[in-house]
Amino acid sequence: MSSVCELCGRSDVETTIHHLLPKEMGGTFGPTANLCIPCHKQVHALYTNEEIAGRLTTICEMREDERLAKFIKWVRKQPSTKIMKIRKSNQRKGK
Repeated sequence: MSSVCELCGRSDVETTIHHLLPKEMGGTFGPTANLCIPCHKQVHALYTNEEIAGRLTTICEMREDERLAKFIKWVRKQPSTKIMKIRKSNQRKGK
């Protein structure tokens, strides 16, 4: 199903449901957002669920985050059909 990503704003992308408060932190029945797969993967590659629950529980907060903003600026220039690799940040890997 093609849709619009609520984070990067690209259209004609496949979206997945992102729980704004991670399910393991009590967000199972809370608000969600439709994110394209690259944006969804990037959020979880950069931040732990604890970090997301602490300060990234709205689309606005995610867009204002410095590291996500850089990714959003880049991904907006990519075609909706491009498959991209998303890697965990070195901080998340513990390096």
